Amino acid sequence: MAIFDDEPKKKARPHEVGQDLSLLSVGDLSERIGILRDEIARLETELKAKDNTKSAAEALFRRG
Repeated sequence: MAIFDDEPKKKARPHEVGQDLSLLSVGDLSERIGILRDEIARLETELKAKDNTKSAAEALFRRG
């Protein structure tokens, strides 16, 4: 926590898979879980988009 408002706030380190979690607070852990859930949702959306593109391409080439 900054003593004065003009002091820069420490930026949280990004989550690294396998890192030591023992030094993180309950709030930090909850925040990281939220970030990771959002990232999983983003990855799943991209995966579905790629699957749809692949399926469309396969259907196109099967016709010919």
